Amino acid sequence: MGRRGTPDWHLKWSEIEVQGRRATYGDAGRGTPFLFLHGWGLSDRTYKRALGRLARLGVRVIAPSLPGFGGTAALPGDEFSLEGYARWVDDFRTAIGIEGPWYLGGHSFGGGVAVVTAHEHGDDLELLVLVNSIGGSVWKASARPGADARHLADRPLWDWGLHFPYDVAGPRTFRAVVPVILRDMARNLLRDPLGFIRVGRMAGAANLLAELEELRRRQLPVVVLWGDEDKVLPAASMDAMVAAIGRDPEVVSGSHGWLLEDPDRFGEIMTNVVGVAEAARTALADERRSEIAGA
Repeated sequence: MGRRGTPDWHLKWSEIEVQGRRATYGDAGRGTPFLFLHGWGLSDRTYKRALGRLARLGVRVIAPSLPGFGGTAALPGDEFSLEGYARWVDDFRTAIGIEGPWYLGGHSFGGGVAVVTAHEHGDDLELLVLVNSIGGSVWKASARPGADARHLADRPLWDWGLHFPYDVAGPRTFRAVVPVILRDMARNLLRDPLGFIRVGRMAGAANLLAELEELRRRQLPVVVLWGDEDKVLPAASMDAMVAAIGRDPEVVSGSHGWLLEDPDRFGEIMTNVVGVAEAARTALADERRSEIAGA
């Protein structure tokens, strides 16, 4: 049990200073640290049910509110980029004392930040999990051979914002999920309207295929989870990402926010994903000990 008699897998929220500014985060569980980054307009608290399931797997889940969201101070103007967000994540990791092997994951915009973090600051990182992540860039594949595809940057931001809360949830869980998303988006929009819009534009324009290809060359294990009813990021974007990574996605039934709709399903899938990573880490440690013993 955690403090005040709460189970260890229930997220507990704290504050810390990162880069000299206030940051908020949720923390639960014990074991290998798993840093999870939220989507655009949301916060660490949006995912508490899904991440609680993840914490029960035997890992320590740490879910920061990214700069500009959920009470975490925004990035300064000269740091406002995916690279700036990645540097913040790396400094956050240092601030809370994560050392040694760790896992990283992200949903939607948070997935894009996770890709850049893995690419630029991936020391000791042993697993990257991308859940309906930005980065594939493609909005609509061309119907004509040889013609250029339309990119997500071509989609008007007003169209993103207008449809986002309703595209995230499927019809089966609309009433349960959408109010939570609207609440968090409204709070973040009121805190920093300009920053909210700028991050939306950044997410829409993100093309991270080169970074994903480099992670493939480094042989970092990357798992792509994708809801097959996603209306925010179409299948063409997912196809571009998995082509760059060089491995098939894990496709599940659900919308862009399927992990919010069905946290139990998310927990089941992550049990397998994390279990494979933990087994691989144990096998590598045994191999190294054998090499040392035989030297």
